[in-house]
Amino acid sequence: MSVELKGRMIKKLPVVNGESRNGNKWEKQEFVIETEEQYPKKVCISVWGDRVRELEKFQEGDMVVASVNIESREYNERWYTDIRAWRLQREETGNLPPLPPEAQSDDSAMMDDPAGDLPF
Repeated sequence: MSVELKGRMIKKLPVVNGESRNGNKWEKQEFVIETEEQYPKKVCISVWGDRVRELEKFQEGDMVVASVNIESREYNERWYTDIRAWRLQREETGNLPPLPPEAQSDDSAMMDDPAGDLPF
């Protein structure tokens, strides 16, 4: 399942390193974003491997778009859900140019016309 989450990065947790049973080294880092909806939600997302370097480009307070995979697994009759980012982007909040002012119609000319009787 691939989902896109948008929000403000509110926390970057420390990098965690380890070694698998096979002897392969791994590293991961988690971060928390807060969505900007009517009822904001805080979501903890993890990045693994090379994505940890990619996360270094972001600071707390940045608006982030994270493309994530959501997966759950069972262990000892309990369920655990993992949210892993596979792409991180800065949300473009580009400044849009202001809208031009509305053209005002000249209704006063019709009001001042005494001969402006309606035809019905």
